[in-house]
Amino acid sequence: MALSDADVQKQIKHMMAFIDQEANEKAEEIDAKAEEEFNIEKGHLVQQQRVKIMEYYERKEKQIELNKKIQTSNLLNTARLKVLKAREDHIKSLLAETQRKLSVLTSDTNGYKKLLEGLIAQGLFQLIESNVTVRCRQKDLSLVQEAADKAVAAYKNAAKKDVAVTIDKENFLSHDISGGVELIAQKGKIKVVNTLESRLELISQQMLPELKEMLFGVNPNRKFRD
Repeated sequence: MALSDADVQKQIKHMMAFIDQEANEKAEEIDAKAEEEFNIEKGHLVQQQRVKIMEYYERKEKQIELNKKIQTSNLLNTARLKVLKAREDHIKSLLAETQRKLSVLTSDTNGYKKLLEGLIAQGLFQLIESNVTVRCRQKDLSLVQEAADKAVAAYKNAAKKDVAVTIDKENFLSHDISGGVELIAQKGKIKVVNTLESRLELISQQMLPELKEMLFGVNPNRKFRD
């Protein structure tokens, strides 16, 4: 039996409604999937940005900590340098004061003559030459002559060697020095400087560690001791 026009229209409407429903459901499914993918992607992006922010502030924190360490180290080094400078200045002032007091040694004639004997004898033992010239301050000429005679005798007795000592009466040491002598051999090629200033400098260098310890205490960073 043939369908009437009304029945055909009814079936068409029914099919169109079904298709429309299927399309709506499919569209909703696509929207839901898109929403889900969007939320997932958004979560990934948020997490990436969170990690970047955390890494950024972690780097900033490390940089701040490093800057603090550098600043602290610089301050400590500056403080150490100031302490070392103050100590060196103090030692220099003590040595300068000691040098100014060297003239006291020469005021005691007998004691100074004995000191000159030792300085000349020591120079002779260092040179071990047969002809030696002794140079001194002009004001010490007579004392040096007396001291040289005894020094030569002591040298000959100990070294079992002969030596001729000449006192230089033309070329004198500067009157600005505190005293002492210079011994010259082989026409000036060899010289031993035994002035009071040179002896003070030598002794100060040898005793510098002990002097620092006496003034400032034991250095905790010093690993080895004599």
